[in-house]
Amino acid sequence: MIQTLVATLMWALVASLLIFRRKRTDRSITYAAITIAIAMTLNVDGIYAVVDPRLGGTNIATLIADALLMTGLFFLGRGVMKSGEYRPRLVRAAVSAPVLLIALLAITASFLFIDRGTTTTRFMSDLGAQPATAVYSIINFSYGALVIATMLVLAARQYRHSTGIQRLPAALLSLGSTFGVALCLAVIVMDIAHAAGQLDLMHAIQPAYDPLSVLTFVFLCAGFAVQPAVRRAQHRARRRHTISFTAELEPLWRRATHARPGLSQADPLAANSDDPEGHLHRVIVEIRDAMIDPRITFDIEADDRDLLERAESHLVGNDTTVATTLPVPNVEERGA
Repeated sequence: MIQTLVATLMWALVASLLIFRRKRTDRSITYAAITIAIAMTLNVDGIYAVVDPRLGGTNIATLIADALLMTGLFFLGRGVMKSGEYRPRLVRAAVSAPVLLIALLAITASFLFIDRGTTTTRFMSDLGAQPATAVYSIINFSYGALVIATMLVLAARQYRHSTGIQRLPAALLSLGSTFGVALCLAVIVMDIAHAAGQLDLMHAIQPAYDPLSVLTFVFLCAGFAVQPAVRRAQHRARRRHTISFTAELEPLWRRATHARPGLSQADPLAANSDDPEGHLHRVIVEIRDAMIDPRITFDIEADDRDLLERAESHLVGNDTTVATTLPVPNVEERGA
C-alpha cells in the first residue's frame, strides 16, 4: 500500500514537472523524478512479483530498482545544487558522478554475495539477517542519506535567503529532506540490528518506516511541484506591477514627451509594445531624458520623483513587493 502511494506521488510529480518545467534547459529534476518513479513502481509488490520472475526469479529486480533510485537521487541532488549559486566543495563531491559510480559498484558487489533464493516481495525481512544483505542496504541508504543531507543544507540556505512566498518551496524541501535523512538513518540502524540478531531493536524502529517514507515523499514532491507554480505566480504578479507602474507614470510621460519628443513619437510601435517591461523601460528613459536635457525646462514634483524611482527599482528587480505580497499558490524510494 505504501509503495503504491509513493509511486503514485512520484508519477504525479513527473506529470507536473513535464507540464510546468518543459521550457527549462536544465532537466535534472525531471530526470530524477522519472527515474525514482520507475524505481518506486518496481517496488510495488504486485509489479515486482510479475517483473522479477521474468528476470530469472532471483530478486534481481531489487538491485535494478535500488540502482535506479540511487541514480534518481543523484539527478535530484544535482538539480537542487544547480538551482542556486551556493556550491561548496563538499556539496559538489556529494552529488558527483564518481561517488555515484562507487556506490553503484559497491551495492552490485555486495548483492552478488547475498543468498537471494527465489522472488520475494519481503527482501529485507526475509534476507536481512545475512551480513551481505545488511551491507548492501547500508551502502544504499548511506548514499541516500548523503545526497538528501546535501539537499537539506541547500534548501535550508535557500530558505534563509528568501522572502515571502519564495520560502514555500525551500521550506517544503527542507522538511522532506529532514524526514528523508531520518528515514535513511532508521533503516541503517534496522539493518545493523537485524544482522546482529537484535530483533527487538529492529521491531522497535520498524513502525517508523512507513510514516517517514510517506512524509519524505509528500514534502519533497510538494516542494518540487510548488517551485514552478511559485515562479509562474511571481511572473504574473510582476507583470501586473509593471503595467500598474506604467499606467501611473503615463501623465508624467506624456508631459515629458511633449516637452522633449523621443522615440515614442518617431516610432509609435515602440510606445505600444506588447512587452510591458520594455514599454516601462522606454517610459522611464524618456522621462529621465527630459529631466536632464539642458535645452528644455522639465521639473517634476517630489511624489512623481518617488514614483519614478520605485518604478526603476521594480524594473531592475530591487523591489520586494512581488515576493512578499503574493498569496500562496495551489521545486530532484525507499531512501528518498
